[in-house]
Amino acid sequence: MAAAVLKASKPDIEVHFAHPALIRAGSLNNLIDRNTAICDLPFHPDCGLYLDHHLTNRPSPSEQKIFEERGGICHWRDTPSAARAAYDLMKNKLDLSHLEEVMPIVDALDSGGITLEEFMEDGPVIRLSRSLGLSDPEHLQEVLNQFASGMPLSDILDSHKERLEKLGSEREKQSKVVKEKTIIIDGLAVCDLSETGMRSNGYLITALAGPDALACCVIHGFIDGSIETPNRPALGASFYANSFRDEENPYDLSLLATLLDETGGGHANACGCRIQPSDSSQRSLIEGDKEYNLEQWLKLWETRCSKMFR
Repeated sequence: MAAAVLKASKPDIEVHFAHPALIRAGSLNNLIDRNTAICDLPFHPDCGLYLDHHLTNRPSPSEQKIFEERGGICHWRDTPSAARAAYDLMKNKLDLSHLEEVMPIVDALDSGGITLEEFMEDGPVIRLSRSLGLSDPEHLQEVLNQFASGMPLSDILDSHKERLEKLGSEREKQSKVVKEKTIIIDGLAVCDLSETGMRSNGYLITALAGPDALACCVIHGFIDGSIETPNRPALGASFYANSFRDEENPYDLSLLATLLDETGGGHANACGCRIQPSDSSQRSLIEGDKEYNLEQWLKLWETRCSKMFR
């Protein structure tokens, strides 16, 4: 949605969707120059416009000063979503009225503001959000262009009706697998979906785990996967606060995401990382690395009241 706002202002721009670790590793340096806008991804000093809302991606004051002195524009804002940061940047320069209906839902999905009732209802907008991923770049680009072109939300949803209906019918099967793969350890719902090819965000896991889960850890991807192969992604983990609880999450989950992976990060309530070798080397992953990472996360989680409290 952030890209859709910017593309609405410049329809000829080329949009690349990328894994955050590729930015941090320098793998996309050939694409980044002063004509590049980076949105919802880690900061890069060579871009022209930097727009984000993730605390772990925010440039330091000295980095921002140098960046702006060299002509860069930094639009980091503490907003519910990067889409909202982009919307606020451009709303007085463009007619974005066609996005007014969907923006509150985008903010809620990104910041944990969806209610349990809304999530379980699994309406068409939530299904559309679940349909978007790096494994289907053509669909990503199509939806991006629809929003950027000013197409009404109802028409966008109608154009993907068959896909969204299929996602709805698959929800029961996905819920069954998540229940089978989830165990609650000291208030952390751990759901291991690795090697299954299935992905899930924290909403489904925490909805099924119930209020006993303060947060969740979902492990996904393949031991021989890579961030450069979206259809066989790298073995990683995502951490989400249980936004369906009455109490607000007091713990900074990004400390879990950055504990072992220096390229990990995100929000205090939603973040992720890649599984790392247990010996801190650069070798390929082997059996036992996943268990080692989980063990380290759980050790930190045990001390959450003293070391993770915000």
